[in-house]
Amino acid sequence: MKNLQVHIDDHSGFCFGVVYAIEMAEEILDEQGYLYCLGDIVHNDEEVNRLTKKGLKIINHEELTSLVNEKVLIRAHGEPPSTYELAIKNNLNLIDASCPVVLKLQNRIKNSFDKDETIYIYGKHGHAEVIGLLGQTGNKAVVFQDISELDLETLPRSITLYSQTTKSTDKFYEINEILKNNGISVNTNDTICRQVSNRDKELRAFAERFDKIVFVSGTKSSNGKVLYNVCKEKNPNTFFVSNADQIMPDWFEDGESIGICGATSTPMWLMEQVQEKILTF
Repeated sequence: MKNLQVHIDDHSGFCFGVVYAIEMAEEILDEQGYLYCLGDIVHNDEEVNRLTKKGLKIINHEELTSLVNEKVLIRAHGEPPSTYELAIKNNLNLIDASCPVVLKLQNRIKNSFDKDETIYIYGKHGHAEVIGLLGQTGNKAVVFQDISELDLETLPRSITLYSQTTKSTDKFYEINEILKNNGISVNTNDTICRQVSNRDKELRAFAERFDKIVFVSGTKSSNGKVLYNVCKEKNPNTFFVSNADQIMPDWFEDGESIGICGATSTPMWLMEQVQEKILTF
C-alpha cells in the first residue's frame, strides 16, 4: 500500500442546473419506467449510462420529429424555438429542465434581436446551449469560439456581445478589450454563470494543495476541458480520467496527497469511485 491521502473537492460536482434536470428525470423514470431525453442529459457518459439503465431514452432532433404523444425532457442546455413548435405539432409533453441561467440568456438575446442589434456570441460551435441561443435570432447571430476567427477590420463598428454561460470570464473580458481597442463599440453582456466561473478560482486554490490532482470529467464536456486546464496550469501533475478504470498506480508515489475534482457535469458518485480506486493502491 502506498499510504496515499486522498481528498475530494467539496465544490466539484453537478451545478444546480444539472441537478435540477436529473432530479426531474429520475422522478418521471420512477413513475413510468421510461422517459425520452433530447440529447445527452449531461456531458458525462458514466452518468448517462446510469440513467439509461433506469429507462432514459436518449434521442436526437431527427428522431424527435417522428415522436408523438410522449413526454420528452429538455435538458439544462436549453433548446431553440423550433423544438417547442415541433412539440405542439406532435402533441409532445415537454418536461422543460432548461437551466434558469440559460433561459434568462435566451430571453436577453431575443430582446436584442427584436431591437435589430448585431449580435455576436462567444461560445463553442455546435454546442447544445449555443444552438438554443442562435435559435433566438433565427440563426442570424455570429458565433465564435476564439477572437482569431473574427476579421477585426471588417467587423461592424457596433456590436452586442454575449457569451455561452460556461465560458471563461477572464477570456470573455479579454475579447471584449481587444474589440474595443480595435475601435469597435461593444454593448457587453456578461452572461457567464457565476456558479461555473467561480469554480475556476476555487480549483486554482485546490490544485495547489496536493502533490497530484486527478480531474474527473466526460470527454464531451466543454466545462471539463476548461477546468482541467485550470488545474494543469496550477499543478502540472494533473491527470484527466473519465472513470476509475483509467487510473494507473504508477502515477503516485508513497505517502503523496491526492486531490480529486471534476467538471460541473461530473457526478459526485463518480469522484467517490475514483477515490475508492486510488485508496486500493
